[in-house]
Amino acid sequence: MLISRSLAGGATGVELAAELFNAAGALRHYGLEVFDEQRLRVTLIEAGPRILPALPERLAEAAQRELEALGVTVLTNMPVTEVTADAMLLKSGERIPADLRVWAAGVKAAPLANDADGLARAPSGQFIVRPTLQTETDDRIFAIGDCAWCVLPGETRPVPPRAQSAHQMASAAYRNLVAIEAGRPLHSFVYHDHGSLVSLSRFSTVGSLMGNLVGGRMAIEGRLARFVYTSLYRMHLIAIHGWIKGWALILLGRVNAIIRPRLKLH
Repeated sequence: MLISRSLAGGATGVELAAELFNAAGALRHYGLEVFDEQRLRVTLIEAGPRILPALPERLAEAAQRELEALGVTVLTNMPVTEVTADAMLLKSGERIPADLRVWAAGVKAAPLANDADGLARAPSGQFIVRPTLQTETDDRIFAIGDCAWCVLPGETRPVPPRAQSAHQMASAAYRNLVAIEAGRPLHSFVYHDHGSLVSLSRFSTVGSLMGNLVGGRMAIEGRLARFVYTSLYRMHLIAIHGWIKGWALILLGRVNAIIRPRLKLH
């Protein structure tokens, strides 16, 4: 029996759990017609009270229903105490046997030689920065994105290590570097949470956006969420590569979806 286990109920673990079933369903296109998708067993283990804590509870529940409909076993309030060569051991004493174990439980900065010359770092290894994104120890060094531990005034938790955070930090750091060169005062970084989208492979998408027209967050799921997810990715391509190359990559992606295999085989 093929058994696969995906650990942690954040966005990465949830998306991977759905993608495993998508991959299993595509194996028949590569000569494995006898493969029984029911042999795949996926367990999503979350230490907290629910999966996708960054999303509204209603959307997290919708995502869990989608996963369970696929066949994923979702375990919440189940901290993992030990990982062995063939199993996950839970705090409850339960042992979850597994051929494949995937740990997707948060962000930790990569270690740097000589502790980065004494720069102050958080327990996660991220550089502690002030609201200007300058490191706490040296004003000449800026840190952004996943490597930055930035707790803004009035907040108790740091800016989340997400793509939209890194994008906004990059713009803020650039403006402050230009201000330093011009001898102007620096501005504090202000984080704007534009919402989150979680793709459940080809099966569904759930998320929440900052809906100014409805006075707060706008919860979306299904085809609408999938359309927004795809649109945001295409906007990202255009922002990185420019309009001409961005649209060329989008068109190339559409062609590849038709002519290339459904799975990458190497």
